[in-house]
Amino acid sequence: MDWPDVWRILEPVFRAGETYSFARDISEEEAHRHWVEIPAATFVAQDEDGQILGTYYIKPNQPGQGSHVCNCGYVVGQHARGRGIASTMCQHSQEEARRRGFRAMQFNLVVSTNQGAVRLWQKLGFEIVGTLPEAFRHPTYGYVDAYVMYKLLVPSVRRSHKDM
Repeated sequence: MDWPDVWRILEPVFRAGETYSFARDISEEEAHRHWVEIPAATFVAQDEDGQILGTYYIKPNQPGQGSHVCNCGYVVGQHARGRGIASTMCQHSQEEARRRGFRAMQFNLVVSTNQGAVRLWQKLGFEIVGTLPEAFRHPTYGYVDAYVMYKLLVPSVRRSHKDM
């Protein structure tokens, strides 16, 4: 992975402050730590010429007893939007999650004003399982809701509390 190319995609998104909760003035080093060093893996989508179109990370959403649920973050470069890159990365991430032994995927803070992402995640089988009222401070709209979105990646083995 070529970090300078990934940073060129991430930086304008982080600076805009409309979809990620990172500080808008996040340093490149801190962004690298959060996008590459902390996650279990980081991937890039490239075109046939090797130009990076987008990137995503995958990591456990929680430690210990919650580590079977993963979390991912996706960013598509401005130059590549509207070409199905986010959909392709999300589908790839689900396959990768299963390969790594994750049973589900959770998005913790999908900003309600990011309607394109909400629609795409729903189209790909994610459900809004919670609404966090005014949980995101949008630079244009002020305090807006955020969603927790979730998808089981394997058949459920859920047991009712009555079974215990």
